[in-house]
Amino acid sequence: MNTAPSPASATGIPSVLPSAPVEYPCLPISSYNCSNLTGDQQDNDMKKLKPSTYKWRLVIAYDGTRFSGWQYQQSTPTVQCIVEEALTRITKLERKDLLLVGAGRTDAGVHAWGQVAHFITPFNYDSLEGVHKALNGLLPSDIRVREISSAVPEFHARFSVKSKIYHYKIYNDTIMDPFHRNYAHHSIYKLNVAAMRDAARHFVGKHDFSAFANTSRNDRVPNPVKNIFHFNVNEMGPLVQLEVEGSGFLFRQVRNMVALLLQVGREAVSPDIVPRILGSRDRKELAKFALSVPPHGLCLLVVKYNEEHLGLPPGGPETSFGRNHSISKCKLPSF
Repeated sequence: MNTAPSPASATGIPSVLPSAPVEYPCLPISSYNCSNLTGDQQDNDMKKLKPSTYKWRLVIAYDGTRFSGWQYQQSTPTVQCIVEEALTRITKLERKDLLLVGAGRTDAGVHAWGQVAHFITPFNYDSLEGVHKALNGLLPSDIRVREISSAVPEFHARFSVKSKIYHYKIYNDTIMDPFHRNYAHHSIYKLNVAAMRDAARHFVGKHDFSAFANTSRNDRVPNPVKNIFHFNVNEMGPLVQLEVEGSGFLFRQVRNMVALLLQVGREAVSPDIVPRILGSRDRKELAKFALSVPPHGLCLLVVKYNEEHLGLPPGGPETSFGRNHSISKCKLPSF
């Protein structure tokens, strides 16, 4: 069965949807070639969009093990770089024209289940199923586009964010489960989960998190006051899963909060240490009690937006969640 031709082809844009039997080869990670357009330059260029452009929202999952984070870097492969390369091949547009922007700049080694990004095109699509299939066909197996939809002009993957939810997993046993080694931090110390819950409650609410932020070399000076909506500590056998939702997070804030909770769980410090360090607003104060935890236990789970920003524009195609395939039953000959 053949896939319908790309609607863009009717407007003079090269067709991007081949017939179904064609398999897209996965691009080797060494072949990606990113330009030097920075994330901040992309944000500025978004303000200059022409009224004839169309905006598209992606929900992306990735295993961050071999990537140097989400955002573009000149020397090492990043998730943004690889997604952009696939988009340029599909749309026939250059990176500077796509203006791909992500909701969160995850660090090297950090995973995502619900990273959100948007890009623009000068043409519309009647259907997104073929584009979705083509995109995942080009991407390596550790990056998947879970969803693609049209977006209203007001939507911005980064600036429209209402809140984000992160998970951090700790494997709390004497011997590490090899199937969790890339997705959970190993703690051989028996953790007092009840004490960790008590400590986590002190993070909830609006606070100045300066003491829990590392200095970023290329970011603008952020507002250190963030609102934490919930911070849960769940025990599931040897796995201890920390879930935190907040209006936003400073550079390395989640990992630094987890590091302090680990010290509380080891009973090296009491839960009351949290408000003391928060009140200091000094990163050096945290360093007296805890070091940062490794990135591979962290996952960006969900990015939330206001409902009005998630609506589909009039006349846009339906959202694509991927397409299931079925095999027709063979009819055996009757004798």
